[in-house]
Amino acid sequence: MKSTDFGTFLGKYFTRYLPNERGSSPQTIDSYRNAFLLYLEYMEAIEGKKTEKLKIKDYTWESVLGFLHWLEKERGNSPVTRNYRLAAMKGFVHYLKYEFPDYMEEYQRILGIPLKKTEQKEISYLKTEGVKLLVDQIDINSANGLRDYVMILILYTTGVRVSELINIKVKDISLTEPYTIKIHGKGNKGRYVPLLETSARHIKRYLSNMHYDAEARYEEYLFKNHMDEQFTRQGVNYILKKYSLKARAINPELIPSDLTAHKMRHTTAMELLTSGVDLMYIRDLLGHSSVTTTEVYARTDAKLKRKAIEAASKEILPPEPASWDTDTNLKEWLKSFNRR
Repeated sequence: MKSTDFGTFLGKYFTRYLPNERGSSPQTIDSYRNAFLLYLEYMEAIEGKKTEKLKIKDYTWESVLGFLHWLEKERGNSPVTRNYRLAAMKGFVHYLKYEFPDYMEEYQRILGIPLKKTEQKEISYLKTEGVKLLVDQIDINSANGLRDYVMILILYTTGVRVSELINIKVKDISLTEPYTIKIHGKGNKGRYVPLLETSARHIKRYLSNMHYDAEARYEEYLFKNHMDEQFTRQGVNYILKKYSLKARAINPELIPSDLTAHKMRHTTAMELLTSGVDLMYIRDLLGHSSVTTTEVYARTDAKLKRKAIEAASKEILPPEPASWDTDTNLKEWLKSFNRR
Protein backbone atom coordinates (compact mmCIF):
# COMPACT_ATOMS: atom_id res chain seq x y z
CA MET A 1 0.00 0.00 0.00
CA LYS A 2 1.26 3.45 -0.94
CA SER A 3 2.08 5.62 2.07
CA THR A 4 0.37 8.99 2.51
CA ASP A 5 2.34 12.21 2.95
CA PHE A 6 1.67 12.03 6.71
CA GLY A 7 3.13 8.53 6.96
CA THR A 8 6.12 9.46 4.81
CA PHE A 9 7.09 12.55 6.77
CA LEU A 10 6.39 10.98 10.16
CA GLY A 11 8.69 8.11 9.22
CA LYS A 12 11.48 10.49 8.18
CA TYR A 13 10.95 12.52 11.34
CA PHE A 14 11.61 9.50 13.57
CA THR A 15 14.28 7.70 11.56
CA ARG A 16 16.31 10.63 10.25
CA TYR A 17 15.49 14.00 11.77
CA LEU A 18 15.28 13.20 15.51
CA PRO A 19 18.29 10.87 15.81
CA ASN A 20 20.57 12.45 13.20
CA GLU A 21 19.76 16.14 12.84
CA ARG A 22 18.40 16.87 16.30
CA GLY A 23 20.58 14.33 18.09
CA SER A 24 17.67 13.37 20.32
CA SER A 25 18.25 10.73 22.97
CA PRO A 26 16.59 7.29 22.66
CA GLN A 27 14.41 8.23 25.64
CA THR A 28 13.10 11.36 23.88
CA ILE A 29 12.45 9.47 20.65
CA ASP A 30 10.61 6.75 22.56
CA SER A 31 8.49 9.35 24.38
CA TYR A 32 7.58 11.06 21.10
CA ARG A 33 6.82 7.71 19.50
CA ASN A 34 4.37 6.85 22.26
CA ALA A 35 2.70 10.24 21.86
CA PHE A 36 2.07 9.63 18.15
CA LEU A 37 0.84 6.09 18.76
CA LEU A 38 -1.78 7.60 21.07
CA TYR A 39 -2.57 10.31 18.52
CA LEU A 40 -3.16 7.69 15.82
CA GLU A 41 -5.37 5.75 18.24
CA TYR A 42 -7.37 8.92 18.90
CA MET A 43 -7.74 9.73 15.20
CA GLU A 44 -9.09 6.24 14.47
CA ALA A 45 -11.34 5.83 17.49
CA ILE A 46 -12.71 9.36 17.83
CA GLU A 47 -12.19 11.13 14.50
CA GLY A 48 -12.83 8.01 12.40
CA LYS A 49 -9.69 8.46 10.29
CA LYS A 50 -7.73 5.31 9.46
CA THR A 51 -3.99 5.53 10.02
CA GLU A 52 -3.17 4.37 6.50
CA LYS A 53 -5.30 7.18 5.05
CA LEU A 54 -4.18 10.00 7.33
CA LYS A 55 -2.74 13.02 5.52
CA ILE A 56 -0.85 16.11 6.59
CA LYS A 57 -3.94 18.22 5.97
CA ASP A 58 -5.68 16.16 8.68
CA TYR A 59 -3.03 17.20 11.21
CA THR A 60 -4.88 20.29 12.39
CA TRP A 61 -5.24 22.57 15.38
CA GLU A 62 -8.66 21.03 16.03
CA SER A 63 -7.34 17.45 15.92
CA VAL A 64 -4.43 18.21 18.26
CA LEU A 65 -6.69 20.04 20.73
CA GLY A 66 -9.18 17.18 20.59
CA PHE A 67 -6.38 14.71 21.20
CA LEU A 68 -5.16 16.63 24.26
CA HIS A 69 -8.69 16.82 25.66
CA TRP A 70 -9.09 13.06 25.07
CA LEU A 71 -5.85 12.36 26.93
CA GLU A 72 -7.09 14.23 29.99
CA LYS A 73 -10.75 13.20 30.05
CA GLU A 74 -10.68 9.66 28.68
CA ARG A 75 -7.20 8.46 29.66
CA GLY A 76 -6.85 10.45 32.87
CA ASN A 77 -3.49 11.98 31.94
CA SER A 78 -2.10 14.67 34.23
CA PRO A 79 -1.32 18.19 32.94
CA VAL A 80 2.39 17.26 33.02
CA THR A 81 1.85 14.21 30.78
CA ARG A 82 -0.46 16.24 28.55
CA ASN A 83 2.30 18.85 28.12
CA TYR A 84 4.82 16.14 27.18
CA ARG A 85 2.46 14.89 24.47
CA LEU A 86 1.96 18.43 23.20
CA ALA A 87 5.74 18.89 22.99
CA ALA A 88 5.88 15.86 20.69
CA MET A 89 3.10 17.29 18.51
CA LYS A 90 4.88 20.64 18.23
CA GLY A 91 8.21 18.97 17.53
CA PHE A 92 6.75 17.35 14.42
CA VAL A 93 5.32 20.72 13.33
CA HIS A 94 8.76 22.36 13.58
CA TYR A 95 10.04 19.65 11.25
CA LEU A 96 7.13 20.05 8.81
CA LYS A 97 7.63 23.83 8.57
CA TYR A 98 10.78 23.26 6.55
CA GLU A 99 10.09 19.93 4.88
CA PHE A 100 6.44 20.47 3.88
CA PRO A 101 5.47 24.15 4.35
CA ASP A 102 2.16 23.84 2.45
CA TYR A 103 0.04 24.26 5.59
CA MET A 104 2.07 26.94 7.38
CA GLU A 105 -0.97 28.76 8.76
CA GLU A 106 -2.23 25.56 10.40
CA TYR A 107 1.24 24.84 11.76
CA GLN A 108 1.31 28.24 13.45
CA ARG A 109 -2.05 27.55 15.08
CA ILE A 110 -0.76 24.26 16.50
CA LEU A 111 2.41 25.93 17.78
CA GLY A 112 0.18 28.51 19.49
CA ILE A 113 -1.50 25.90 21.71
CA PRO A 114 -0.39 26.80 25.24
CA LEU A 115 0.99 24.42 27.83
CA LYS A 116 -1.18 23.81 30.85
CA LYS A 117 0.03 25.30 34.09
CA THR A 118 1.27 22.70 36.51
CA GLU A 119 1.92 22.85 40.21
CA GLN A 120 5.56 23.65 40.95
CA LYS A 121 6.88 20.87 43.15
CA GLU A 122 9.44 21.50 45.84
CA ILE A 123 12.89 20.42 44.72
CA SER A 124 14.06 17.43 46.73
CA TYR A 125 17.80 17.24 47.40
CA LEU A 126 20.38 16.25 50.00
CA LYS A 127 22.22 18.61 52.28
CA THR A 128 25.93 18.15 52.88
CA GLU A 129 25.29 16.07 56.00
CA GLY A 130 23.04 13.77 53.99
CA VAL A 131 25.63 13.24 51.27
CA LYS A 132 28.27 12.41 53.86
CA LEU A 133 25.95 9.95 55.60
CA LEU A 134 25.15 8.32 52.25
CA VAL A 135 28.75 7.74 51.14
CA ASP A 136 29.74 6.59 54.63
CA GLN A 137 27.66 3.46 53.96
CA ILE A 138 29.93 2.40 51.09
CA ASP A 139 32.79 -0.05 51.61
CA ILE A 140 35.37 1.43 49.26
CA ASN A 141 37.76 -1.42 49.97
CA SER A 142 35.64 -3.82 47.91
CA ALA A 143 35.65 -3.75 44.09
CA ASN A 144 31.94 -3.00 43.74
CA GLY A 145 32.07 -0.61 46.67
CA LEU A 146 34.80 1.48 45.05
CA ARG A 147 32.84 1.52 41.78
CA ASP A 148 29.69 2.66 43.60
CA TYR A 149 31.62 5.31 45.51
CA VAL A 150 33.16 6.75 42.34
CA MET A 151 29.77 6.68 40.62
CA ILE A 152 28.09 8.65 43.41
CA LEU A 153 31.12 10.93 43.70
CA ILE A 154 30.86 11.91 40.04
CA LEU A 155 27.10 12.43 40.31
CA TYR A 156 27.54 14.70 43.32
CA THR A 157 30.58 16.72 42.26
CA THR A 158 29.62 17.26 38.60
CA GLY A 159 25.80 17.23 38.57
CA VAL A 160 25.69 15.07 35.43
CA ARG A 161 22.46 13.45 34.28
CA VAL A 162 22.16 9.70 34.85
CA SER A 163 22.13 9.16 31.06
CA GLU A 164 25.39 11.10 30.85
CA LEU A 165 26.93 9.16 33.72
CA ILE A 166 26.35 5.73 32.19
CA ASN A 167 27.74 6.89 28.83
CA ILE A 168 31.10 8.01 30.21
CA LYS A 169 33.94 6.00 28.68
CA VAL A 170 37.41 5.49 30.06
CA LYS A 171 38.86 7.76 27.37
CA ASP A 172 36.62 10.62 28.59
CA ILE A 173 38.55 10.89 31.86
CA SER A 174 41.56 13.23 31.91
CA LEU A 175 43.68 12.83 35.04
CA THR A 176 46.36 15.32 34.13
CA GLU A 177 45.85 18.80 35.54
CA PRO A 178 43.36 20.35 35.12
CA TYR A 179 41.33 17.18 35.85
CA THR A 180 38.22 16.90 33.66
CA ILE A 181 35.55 14.55 32.34
CA LYS A 182 34.11 14.87 28.86
CA ILE A 183 30.33 14.58 29.14
CA HIS A 184 28.16 13.57 26.19
CA GLY A 185 25.00 15.58 26.82
CA LYS A 186 21.60 15.97 25.24
CA GLY A 187 21.60 16.34 21.49
CA ASN A 188 25.10 14.83 21.35
CA LYS A 189 26.47 18.08 22.74
CA GLY A 190 29.79 17.47 24.46
CA ARG A 191 31.06 19.51 27.38
CA TYR A 192 33.98 19.26 29.76
CA VAL A 193 33.33 19.42 33.49
CA PRO A 194 36.08 19.87 36.09
CA LEU A 195 37.02 17.25 38.66
CA LEU A 196 38.19 17.99 42.18
CA GLU A 197 41.64 16.73 43.09
CA THR A 198 40.15 14.42 45.73
CA SER A 199 37.73 12.99 43.15
CA ALA A 200 40.58 12.45 40.68
CA ARG A 201 42.49 10.50 43.31
CA HIS A 202 39.61 8.04 43.86
CA ILE A 203 38.96 7.73 40.13
CA LYS A 204 42.63 6.97 39.49
CA ARG A 205 42.49 4.19 42.07
CA TYR A 206 39.31 2.82 40.49
CA LEU A 207 40.87 2.82 37.00
CA SER A 208 43.89 0.97 38.32
CA ASN A 209 41.80 -1.65 40.17
CA MET A 210 39.71 -2.28 37.06
CA HIS A 211 42.82 -2.31 34.80
CA TYR A 212 41.23 0.49 32.80
CA ASP A 213 44.57 2.27 32.62
CA ALA A 214 45.54 0.02 29.70
CA GLU A 215 45.14 1.77 26.33
CA ALA A 216 43.30 -1.23 24.87
CA ARG A 217 40.39 -0.54 27.25
CA TYR A 218 39.97 3.19 26.63
CA GLU A 219 36.81 2.65 24.56
CA GLU A 220 35.04 0.73 27.34
CA TYR A 221 32.34 2.23 29.55
CA LEU A 222 33.60 3.50 32.88
CA PHE A 223 30.86 1.78 34.87
CA LYS A 224 29.72 -1.81 34.27
CA ASN A 225 27.29 -4.01 36.16
CA HIS A 226 27.73 -7.56 37.46
CA MET A 227 27.19 -8.92 33.94
CA ASP A 228 30.08 -6.79 32.65
CA GLU A 229 27.64 -4.65 30.67
CA GLN A 230 27.04 -0.91 30.56
CA PHE A 231 25.04 0.35 33.53
CA THR A 232 21.41 1.30 32.97
CA ARG A 233 19.44 4.16 34.49
CA GLN A 234 17.62 1.61 36.66
CA GLY A 235 20.92 0.12 37.77
CA VAL A 236 22.26 3.46 38.96
CA ASN A 237 19.07 4.20 40.90
CA TYR A 238 19.23 0.71 42.43
CA ILE A 239 22.73 1.48 43.74
CA LEU A 240 21.52 4.75 45.23
CA LYS A 241 18.50 3.08 46.81
CA LYS A 242 20.70 0.39 48.39
CA TYR A 243 22.87 2.89 50.22
CA SER A 244 20.04 5.31 50.96
CA LEU A 245 18.16 2.56 52.83
CA LYS A 246 21.23 1.99 55.01
CA ALA A 247 21.62 5.72 55.60
CA ARG A 248 17.93 6.21 56.39
CA ALA A 249 18.16 3.50 59.03
CA ILE A 250 20.62 5.80 60.81
CA ASN A 251 18.96 9.18 60.16
CA PRO A 252 15.84 9.25 57.92
CA GLU A 253 15.61 13.06 58.11
CA LEU A 254 18.78 13.51 56.08
CA ILE A 255 17.94 11.15 53.19
CA PRO A 256 14.85 11.35 50.91
CA SER A 257 12.88 8.09 50.82
CA ASP A 258 12.96 8.10 47.02
CA LEU A 259 16.56 9.11 46.35
CA THR A 260 17.43 9.01 42.63
CA ALA A 261 20.27 10.15 40.42
CA HIS A 262 18.20 13.19 39.44
CA LYS A 263 17.95 14.23 43.08
CA MET A 264 21.73 14.04 43.25
CA ARG A 265 21.78 16.48 40.32
CA HIS A 266 19.49 18.81 42.30
CA THR A 267 21.86 18.44 45.24
CA THR A 268 24.84 19.60 43.17
CA ALA A 269 22.94 22.64 41.86
CA MET A 270 21.73 23.70 45.31
CA GLU A 271 25.20 23.25 46.83
CA LEU A 272 26.69 25.49 44.15
CA LEU A 273 23.97 28.10 44.47
CA THR A 274 24.18 28.34 48.25
CA SER A 275 27.97 28.63 47.91
CA GLY A 276 27.49 31.76 45.80
CA VAL A 277 28.28 30.35 42.36
CA ASP A 278 26.75 32.40 39.51
CA LEU A 279 23.76 30.89 37.72
CA MET A 280 25.54 31.10 34.37
CA TYR A 281 28.33 28.82 35.61
CA ILE A 282 25.80 26.40 37.10
CA ARG A 283 23.97 26.35 33.77
CA ASP A 284 27.17 25.46 31.91
CA LEU A 285 28.14 22.78 34.42
CA LEU A 286 24.73 21.12 34.33
CA GLY A 287 24.48 21.37 30.55
CA HIS A 288 21.24 23.37 30.49
CA SER A 289 20.47 24.95 27.13
CA SER A 290 19.02 28.02 28.84
CA VAL A 291 19.61 29.74 32.15
CA THR A 292 15.82 29.81 32.55
CA THR A 293 15.96 26.12 33.40
CA THR A 294 18.63 26.78 36.02
CA GLU A 295 16.61 29.59 37.63
CA VAL A 296 14.33 27.06 39.33
CA TYR A 297 17.13 26.48 41.84
CA ALA A 298 17.39 30.20 42.55
CA ARG A 299 13.66 30.34 43.28
CA THR A 300 13.99 27.40 45.64
CA ASP A 301 16.94 29.03 47.38
CA ALA A 302 14.97 32.27 47.79
CA LYS A 303 12.10 30.37 49.44
CA LEU A 304 14.49 28.67 51.84
CA LYS A 305 16.10 31.97 52.78
CA ARG A 306 12.69 33.52 53.37
CA LYS A 307 11.70 30.64 55.67
CA ALA A 308 14.94 31.07 57.58
CA ILE A 309 14.30 34.81 58.02
CA GLU A 310 10.74 34.15 59.19
CA ALA A 311 11.95 31.53 61.65
CA ALA A 312 14.50 33.94 63.07
CA SER A 313 12.02 36.80 63.41
CA LYS A 314 8.81 34.97 64.37
CA GLU A 315 9.06 36.23 67.95
CA ILE A 316 8.56 39.84 66.88
CA LEU A 317 6.99 39.71 63.41
CA PRO A 318 4.11 37.62 62.01
CA PRO A 319 4.78 35.76 58.71
CA GLU A 320 3.96 37.86 55.67
CA PRO A 321 3.89 36.64 52.06
CA ALA A 322 6.13 38.55 49.69
CA SER A 323 4.23 41.01 47.51
CA TRP A 324 5.83 39.70 44.35
CA ASP A 325 4.59 36.19 45.17
CA THR A 326 0.92 37.15 45.41
CA ASP A 327 0.45 40.34 43.38
CA THR A 328 0.01 39.41 39.72
CA ASN A 329 -0.33 43.06 38.65
CA LEU A 330 3.33 43.97 38.31
CA LYS A 331 2.65 47.54 37.16
CA GLU A 332 0.53 48.33 40.20
CA TRP A 333 3.09 46.74 42.50
CA LEU A 334 5.88 48.81 40.98
CA LYS A 335 3.80 52.00 41.19
CA SER A 336 3.11 51.46 44.88
CA PHE A 337 6.63 50.34 45.74
CA ASN A 338 7.88 53.77 46.84
CA ARG A 339 4.72 54.45 48.85
CA ARG A 340 5.33 51.27 50.79
